[in-house]
Amino acid sequence: MENEQARIGRFLAVCTELVEGKFADAERKITEALKAIAESKQLTELFTAVTQEFDYAWAKETYLRYPAREGASKGEMLLPAGRSEILAFVFCLFVEIDAGAVKFNEFLLKYCYVDGSYTASYSIFAERVIRPFRDIVYDCFPAAGRAAQMRGERNAALQRLGRLFEAERARMDAFGLRDEEQAAFGSIYEGVTAAVQREETGFLPALLSGYRYFLRYIGGENDDSAAIFELASKL
Repeated sequence: MENEQARIGRFLAVCTELVEGKFADAERKITEALKAIAESKQLTELFTAVTQEFDYAWAKETYLRYPAREGASKGEMLLPAGRSEILAFVFCLFVEIDAGAVKFNEFLLKYCYVDGSYTASYSIFAERVIRPFRDIVYDCFPAAGRAAQMRGERNAALQRLGRLFEAERARMDAFGLRDEEQAAFGSIYEGVTAAVQREETGFLPALLSGYRYFLRYIGGENDDSAAIFELASKL
């Protein structure tokens, strides 16, 4: 059963995915972040405390400016100076986005506009809004934050391993393997791919140890396979 630190870590991991991810995934990730808050007693208490006397309507008038200044054709989004006010403001905005009260694509082009691009505008929003929001929560729960950071680094390494192994499949296809060698590689490839998709590392050492010997057997070691084993050593 997931403990409280893991729940907070999951919330922080989702926030990191929002910071580093794509506009196309953002609304779904915002929903995930709110769900993680609801499932954590400590996060629920934190956001209840910071929003209790927070005037969100006033904050929107103050920090969402359109136009940004007299004569400007674009708006801008600012953040409050206080840490608790930042938490309250971004949390309330997330709630409105999740509920559909704020149309996220329209919001980005109105207050974070970059060349009419949702992708570029979202990058500004992620960096200037979500990153400080996440970092404040991280500071409130440093142990959970470190755990979330380690999990994020592990998952990033797993995804890179998956991409490297996909390239290995293309390399092996062109290697001229015999049928039994092709079958052996296929078994290893399927195992590694499944582990990456499930974000599991338990079986990878055995699979990759077998792959190392397989490559030595066929004379297939090179810089690409060395990168796989170097990455795997850090998981």
